[in-house]
Amino acid sequence: MPAIYEIATLTSKGQITLPKSVRQLLGLDTGGKIAFDIRDGEVVVSRVETIHEDPAIGAFLGLLEADMRSGRNLSALPEDLAYSMLSNAGCSVNLDDEIDGEVAL
Repeated sequence: MPAIYEIATLTSKGQITLPKSVRQLLGLDTGGKIAFDIRDGEVVVSRVETIHEDPAIGAFLGLLEADMRSGRNLSALPEDLAYSMLSNAGCSVNLDDEIDGEVAL
């Protein structure tokens, strides 16, 4: 990555305009997100990768989460299906073993 030295001026509202060369180097456009990391008195600016979430998928996952929290509409996988899935994933698991640690749903 090429070295760039640019100066930006802080407004009375605490805002700055990223210089064009910085925006281009980071691949930022309108609505792009950046992160500020302060390391030993220096500020490191980096682009934040945004994930575009489909609202329909988000709503569906919200319904699933609500059902899981309430215990409604849930049932165990048939044992043969669970073993088949685990064997295809390359895992050796005994479904009757106790779960170690906390489990959060």
